[in-house]
Order: sequence, then structure tokens, then C-alpha cells
Amino acid sequence: MKTLSFKTIAFVIAAAATFSSCKRSDLELPPPDNSADGKMLAALLGSHAAKTETFSVDAATGGVLTTAKGTKFNIPSHIFVTSGGAPVTGSVTISIREIRDVSSMILTDKPTTTSNGEILISYGEFFVQAQQNNQPVQLRKDSNDGIRVAVPAKPANGAREVPMWSGDTTITYTSNGYNHINQPVSITSQVAAFKGVQWNQISNSFALFNPSTGTMNFRLDSLIRWVNCDALAGDPGPKTTVMAYFTNHFNNETGASYGGEQPSMLFFKPRGRNTLIKFYNVIMQPAAGKEGFHSYQTSIPVGLQGTFLAISAVNGQYYAEQKDVTIAAPAAGDNYSSVSFNLQPVDANGLLGLINSMDGK
Repeated sequence: MKTLSFKTIAFVIAAAATFSSCKRSDLELPPPDNSADGKMLAALLGSHAAKTETFSVDAATGGVLTTAKGTKFNIPSHIFVTSGGAPVTGSVTISIREIRDVSSMILTDKPTTTSNGEILISYGEFFVQAQQNNQPVQLRKDSNDGIRVAVPAKPANGAREVPMWSGDTTITYTSNGYNHINQPVSITSQVAAFKGVQWNQISNSFALFNPSTGTMNFRLDSLIRWVNCDALAGDPGPKTTVMAYFTNHFNNETGASYGGEQPSMLFFKPRGRNTLIKFYNVIMQPAAGKEGFHSYQTSIPVGLQGTFLAISAVNGQYYAEQKDVTIAAPAAGDNYSSVSFNLQPVDANGLLGLINSMDGK
């Protein structure tokens, strides 16, 4: 049977408007099928991404776990069960991955926009799993408490509650064709979400601010999925579509790399917010010097101030530009605004320095 090329698959993904999501650990995904430059960039970012912290707790007594960033996980007693529903006793290993700043969002590829492009302000992204003897365990379904999480954070807008979001890290797609005896065949595959993560609001689930402790508090009622306590930015006024042009050093393999990290990438951080927008939609059939990305349609507020970070890996060399901008209104007769980048060579340490400096923007 003839195997579809990744470019063909990418076209199928771009053309098909129906994806189904799969809730899986991004730690379980196969390596991204990118160019050598894409793999080089992915390896650099991944080696400095948010690390997993590991704890042990007695399933019978529970306990309170505190991460390096000060987030507390209150584990109730007798909350763990096996995949078959049997109570778990003895020591359980808890693994926690926590993202609280923009640089970690870039390095771990976990931006803060909803599945339909709305902008989120993050108070923490978390991935939690539990194992005993290298076998996953689950939370008891009849538990009303779940794992209680307290994040040192205060809503910027004075709100007492912010919504909770669930994040998918994979997309599932189906390719249809015919085999060697002309019989119809469907092949279903999964790849890492090219937007990094898809955030969807969890119905009737909120993180509540406790002013006496200075923490956002929420209940974790399931494991092995990304969760996020985020507030919708809710910017008033008109919005525009931003076309972001790489005038040089855009890696054209990006348009054929719809899984994992891409060899060219673009991020935008609004000023003073714990928010990261990833531009992942590749401009199709661009004129010379107009290669790059565009935002969701009419999603970026006009007048919004912030900082872009444009990144490329081309022929084994890193290139980047960090640029402060104010999002302009579309010119007369246009339905978009534009930003142009002139990327310069950087080494790995220089690129990591630019990424880390995004926290203070």
C-alpha cells in the first residue's frame, strides 16, 4: 500500500475542517516528523522545557505535596483506584508538570489561547499523573473532593473566580484512499497539535481566589490531561487579523510540518500579561518576502501592545528577532494588519536568552 507523504497528510489536515481530539500525555507522543532543522529546534526547546517533579504519597493516608513554585496539591486518603476500580494501597508516585510563566509556555509549547482563538490570561497550567509499580492509577469516581490544588496567584482584574480549561495535545485525522486491489481504505493517525495545545473550557468548573491565603484554588478530578486556570482577556473594541511576515530566514518546511515543533515559529506576549499567543497558521502562496504566519481571523485587539518573538532554524543555524509592537488598525481597504521581521543569527544560548526575557515583557 502506498504511504502518503507528510506533505500530503499536511494538506489533508489543512483542508479538512473536522478534527477529533485525543486526551493523551504529550510525554507519550512519538517524535515529531519534521525536517532536520525542526528537530534541532524542538530538541533545544524541549531540553529546557518545564521539568516533571516527582513525589511519593501513601495512598491510605494521603498528604500535601508542594512544588518548587509553591503550588500545593492536597491528596485525600483512599482516593486512588486501579484501572479496574480496585482501591490502591501503599506508596503511589505522583508526577507533576507545572507551567507558570511565558518562557516555559514557549519552551513547552503551551500557549494560552482557546480552541477558537480567544486570548487567555493564565494562572497556571498543570499535568498530573499517578503510578504504582509503573502502572497508572486513577482517581476514585465517587470522590467529591478530588485533589485540591492551591496556586500562589491573584487575579489581575480583581475577580474572585476564573474558569478552568482542559488541554488536548494531539489531533486525530483520517486519510481516505484505495489499496492495491482498489478497495477503499481509511487510515486514522494522531500527531501533536500544531497549535501546541487546544484549550476548551470545563463546564461548571472554576478556580476560586482565597484572599486570606493569596491562592487560586481548584479541584482536580481526573489525571493524565493538561488543565489550566485561565481568565478570558475580554479586550473591548475592534479586532484585526495580523499577517506576520518573515522578510528573511523563513524555513519553508514549516508549511509541511503539522506535528510538534516547527522549524519557524512566532509567539506574541501582550504587555504585562501572563499570556502567550502562538501564530501557527502558515501564510499560503506568499509573495517573496511575505512568508510567515497569520493570526486567527479578527482575533487580535487593535491597539494591543506587546512583544513578538520570531524564531527560525535554517540549515543548522538559529535566527531570531524580538520586536515590541502596538497592533495597528488595518490600512484603508485592507482587512488585516501586518508586522514584518528581520531575523538575525543567534546561537543556542542567545535564543534561550531571548525566550527567558519574554517573562518581563
